[in-house]
Amino acid sequence: MSSLDHVQLAAPPGSEDALRTYYADTLGMTEIPKPPALAPRGGCWFAAGSVVLHLGIEEDFRPARKAHPGIRVHGIDDLAARLAESGAPVTWDADLPGHRRFYSQDPVGNRLEFLEPEVRE
Repeated sequence: MSSLDHVQLAAPPGSEDALRTYYADTLGMTEIPKPPALAPRGGCWFAAGSVVLHLGIEEDFRPARKAHPGIRVHGIDDLAARLAESGAPVTWDADLPGHRRFYSQDPVGNRLEFLEPEVRE
């Protein structure tokens, strides 16, 4: 193995607009066009730096409430404020030594972890 290519999360049918608002507008990710052979399946793909998330449509969707991607960020306080302003939950967790982190949920209920290494002086 050499690297992680992407993480896929599930989403319910018809949720693409809400996902675009959250992942592109609120988180600042860029939507990646799906290949033509996969586009009819619905869903959407996003990237920011080396982070690539695929949101695939699942008919009997249930949000991932425990399993989650851990996304390393810069400027965690600004991100937390932006998410809270958009109505997304922000739950801080101090249990990971050397990091500041919080959990949130995307608009369909999938759990996301955002973390930033603490600066040592």
